Amino acid sequence: MNKQETLSILEKVKSGSISPEDALLKLCTEPFENLGYAKVDHHRELRKGVPEVIYGAGKTAEQIIGIATAMLDKGQQLILITRLTPDIAEHVGAGLRSKMQYHQTAKIGVIGEMPKPNGIGKIVIATGGTSDIPVAEEAALTAEALGNEVVRLYDVGVSGFHRLLSQFDTIMNAQVIISIAGMEGALTSVIGGLTDCPVIGVPTSVGYGASFGGIAALLSMLNSCASGVSVVNIDNGFGAGYLASIINHKKL
Repeated sequence: MNKQETLSILEKVKSGSISPEDALLKLCTEPFENLGYAKVDHHRELRKGVPEVIYGAGKTAEQIIGIATAMLDKGQQLILITRLTPDIAEHVGAGLRSKMQYHQTAKIGVIGEMPKPNGIGKIVIATGGTSDIPVAEEAALTAEALGNEVVRLYDVGVSGFHRLLSQFDTIMNAQVIISIAGMEGALTSVIGGLTDCPVIGVPTSVGYGASFGGIAALLSMLNSCASGVSVVNIDNGFGAGYLASIINHKKL
């Protein structure tokens, strides 16, 4: 149940077309659905403004199909399935009654139509290198699914600083920027020092041994001297896209 459906119920109570008792029953019916292996939160959109997203890693195809089917039965129009491997995606796509589009680079399955952008401005997603693109695409598709216009600036890391500066106008006109980098993660500090908008740093596990699977980039971003920088977990493109969407939909 989303906010619009809830408002419709309250309007019917106001007009007298349904009783307060019937409205309460509708609002309280199955706030979550127990599937045994999962408890599907059907009231997530009512509380958060965004419906539940399925985290695909560690789940079987049958479990994902069951969860997605429960969401579809409750009228959820758009379903994201993150961290979905190609072999599981193939089985999920074949087992669903609704068509799923699979984005292999991002490892995201999308059921339903992507919405038109309705955010305040643009979300710019910049990566240090090409190897960071899978995390960037997870962030980009998440943001687009939540109703945002996304601009991709890939492979603009500090080893060739002029590549980033060539996109200076795009950076300065962003509502929020997601900066994604492995190695030493310096891109986030650089972008944070150039722009006046919020910057979300995403450290990636890209890099040689001393990068410690993204820990070096994580610590670098956390210790950034640039103001207005926040940091999500290593490789967490979904979390960055979600947070950027919240920022891009907040009106003064």
